[in-house]
Amino acid sequence: MHDAAVLKGTNDGYEIILDDQSDLGEALAGLRRLLENLRDQAASGVSQAISFDIQTGRRLLAAEDRSKIETIFSDFSSFSVHKVTSDVITKEESNRILEQESVHVIDQIIRNGQEIHIQGDVLFLGKIHEGGKLFVGGNIYVLGDVHGIIQAGYPDLEDKMIIGDVHNAQQVRIGEQYEILDDTNTKISENTVVYVNDLHVLDYGKVESLKQINPKFFNRIGGVING
Repeated sequence: MHDAAVLKGTNDGYEIILDDQSDLGEALAGLRRLLENLRDQAASGVSQAISFDIQTGRRLLAAEDRSKIETIFSDFSSFSVHKVTSDVITKEESNRILEQESVHVIDQIIRNGQEIHIQGDVLFLGKIHEGGKLFVGGNIYVLGDVHGIIQAGYPDLEDKMIIGDVHNAQQVRIGEQYEILDDTNTKISENTVVYVNDLHVLDYGKVESLKQINPKFFNRIGGVING
């Protein structure tokens, strides 16, 4: 008899694979049989709580189907679900990833009190007034005029950068790290790279040092910097 639910050991614990070629009802029945067998095998030993990852392959479960899995596990006090994963994603998630990977060209004025949120990398050609805020999920390339608050890696990605002249900015942020700027900051020029260093502190470098600052990003853009 074909097993629609198979137990697999991983480096992180235990994973139960639900056969995506089987009918969902058959897969859930197989899950229950598997848990019953595991419970019976553990009956003669020391009872230990175990949390399982559930892998559904190329089958994307709806919330109702996930609830059915939770209901099955509720009958086994020593077992629980850690997470449910699959090899496919929703259309909404796919669109979000595509947006995150794209470069947006922004040429607009962000006025005092305005907040602009953008996923992906941004080439900024506009102007941010004092009190205006630009929050970007990726990197920011500044060719415009920034007098407000600018953040790359929003909300908490510290591997992103701000590249360009932000010496007039009120505040620069990378992920959760930030610094309030003033006239005494002499590290910023039109070729500045703002980044988070290995000590998780906001730091400043030059574009020509990008290979040392972020080798992965340097290679992604082809390993060439035109100064």
